[in-house]
Amino acid sequence: MDSRLLDLLVCPICKGSLQYDRPAQELLCPRDRLAFPIRDGIAVMLVEQARDTQGAATGEAPDTAP
Repeated sequence: MDSRLLDLLVCPICKGSLQYDRPAQELLCPRDRLAFPIRDGIAVMLVEQARDTQGAATGEAPDTAP
């Protein structure tokens, strides 16, 4: 992922900065606890496509409520 592009991308919810997780090919928003996938070198910044990371640290299942 191009570092210049990473500097421009923000979370679509809170507009905060994102962290690049190279091994997982995801952009992480620590504030909203979401992980946005990078597919074929393109960041998918759709909330519907984001993975909830809230339960990841505790081993809990992610909240699937709408």
